[in-house]
Amino acid sequence: MCSIMGYLGKRIPLDLLVDGFYKTISRGPDLSRMLSVGDGYLMFHRLTIMGLEKSGMQPFERNGDAVVCNGELYGFRKMRDELFSGYDFKSGSDCELLLPLFQRYGTDMFQMLDAEYALILYDHKSDSLIAARDPIGIRPLFYGYDEDGQIMFSSEAKNLAGLTETINPFPPGHYWKDGEFVSYVNLTEVSAYSSDELDAVCDNIREKLTLGIVKRLDADVPLGFLLSGGLDSSLVCAVANKYLPHPIRTFAIGMVGDAIDLKYAKQVADYLGSEHTEVFMTAQEVIASLRTIVRILETYDITTIRASVGMYLVCKYIHENTNIRVLLTGEISDELFGYKYTDFAPNEEEFQKEAKKRIDEIYMYDVLRADRCISSNSLEARVPFGDLDFVKYVMSINPALKMNRFGKGKYLLRHAFEGDYLPQDILYREKAAFSDAVGHSMVDQIKAYAEKLYTDEEFAERSKKYTFATPFTKESLLYRELFEAEYPGQAHMVKDFWMPNRTWEGCNVNDPSARVLANYGASAV
Repeated sequence: MCSIMGYLGKRIPLDLLVDGFYKTISRGPDLSRMLSVGDGYLMFHRLTIMGLEKSGMQPFERNGDAVVCNGELYGFRKMRDELFSGYDFKSGSDCELLLPLFQRYGTDMFQMLDAEYALILYDHKSDSLIAARDPIGIRPLFYGYDEDGQIMFSSEAKNLAGLTETINPFPPGHYWKDGEFVSYVNLTEVSAYSSDELDAVCDNIREKLTLGIVKRLDADVPLGFLLSGGLDSSLVCAVANKYLPHPIRTFAIGMVGDAIDLKYAKQVADYLGSEHTEVFMTAQEVIASLRTIVRILETYDITTIRASVGMYLVCKYIHENTNIRVLLTGEISDELFGYKYTDFAPNEEEFQKEAKKRIDEIYMYDVLRADRCISSNSLEARVPFGDLDFVKYVMSINPALKMNRFGKGKYLLRHAFEGDYLPQDILYREKAAFSDAVGHSMVDQIKAYAEKLYTDEEFAERSKKYTFATPFTKESLLYRELFEAEYPGQAHMVKDFWMPNRTWEGCNVNDPSARVLANYGASAV
């Protein structure tokens, strides 16, 4: 990961901008640089991943323009060679390609990128900033305005806290130019479903996901893999293991005493022959980490915080004990193929509508979790299930095929990778939420802790203060109060609680965990 910030204006003193920017030094601890542009600045903290030489340091400058980018541009070498064969590139950095692209194609360049990115670009001709974000929002970007109405951008909300009255997430799949947000792509809009039959669908899923994984193995630093033993992370590991010339390094975490995931992760690791590490966490570590995790995440959402505890602690271990710089993860699969609660979707239309909503909003939830847990430990996240071509195709599959009509959730994904990728019982293992599968005691301990913090009367009274996203359990009140202590009045940055669709029969529950659903079943073991 890297951290970026950009501002053109005279209202905010430089020392305050710098103080805000250094709140995310963990995203880019290797080198920092600030460039004066117009009446403001572009700022960059670097985590060196591609093009390790100093010439790969940003901001990049060319003919008066400048850019900072937190991102990975996949296939950049081919694009560079085909479009700019005569251009004298100074580094092996993928992001050096951005200014030549902009100067030739303007804002049309954003539709050309196969990338996970957020960027801020200074256009010297108009003396203005342009900003853009990838179509899913895998890389974070926020914005706010100073008292003169001048916009500022940054990688995280904490960079802007105290500098602007209102902090907003930058919408994925958009660029900002001349005071307007412009949508340059919408991956979840489907004009017509694919006519592919089951076997063709599964072939395409396997081919496109494989390509999405393989392109994310390109790095000039060591790679690692988060492995829960569930379907999604196991598939990422299995495919990568086939394409890398050496055993992959895998990491799993669980609660001392009742870690459900660890045994399955070890089964996958043994099957693949990976260099595997198990990390254990205690109830005391879980409770002690909550304030830090809320500050890092910039959210009060229950699901996101619960799932971040294990992820943050395993990433902390990796940062402190290894030389790994890049982690591949399994996020976004659930939202594409269905989760335990989507078994309750009343029809195909509702299933597709729910998938669209979840992918459109995932930058505020699971994608945010992966980014913050990993970047706060000076690592880079890569998310193969968020590959643009893969997402676009899966969204186009007829929802009649994606619904759980085969007696097993995510059947298409499982069927697509039958063979020697994974043990059969892992390939068809029941889905278990990460926050549950690290050990049921984790969530139970957090709930018990919150229960002791507030009497029923205190809970009712203190919850009333929040008219937006009102806390509905003592645990959710705990998270909201931790959030407000760090980001007062910014709750709108998150749309709502990440919960099952309560309008569906069987889903009107008061807890986001799949454990409360009637179909959780064998996921608990």
